[in-house]
Amino acid sequence: MARDLPRVREVFPEPAAELIFLLEAEGEPELAASVHDLRLVGECGCRDDFCQSIRTSDQPRGQPYGSGHRNVSLSPAEGMLILDVVDERIVYVEILFRPPMRRRVAPE
Repeated sequence: MARDLPRVREVFPEPAAELIFLLEAEGEPELAASVHDLRLVGECGCRDDFCQSIRTSDQPRGQPYGSGHRNVSLSPAEGMLILDVVDERIVYVEILFRPPMRRRVAPE
């Protein structure tokens, strides 16, 4: 199933590049390298106008991530970027108070 999902860098190339840059600056080279292969599982769906968060892994609604979970708060020039990381794998990218992300149009 995961192979059928688009990579985040293919759909949102600028935010993916920014994540890599910020993770490297934060001293998280392994997470930075993993951004290349992140799959876009879904978008948040909360409908808040300030939220553009994305899921990069399946997670049942209302269920905690459990052991091995940590947050990585990044320092972008604008807004907020907070990652949920489980067992050193990015599972959710919280994207708040930022300009609208431009979605790359798929070739026809």
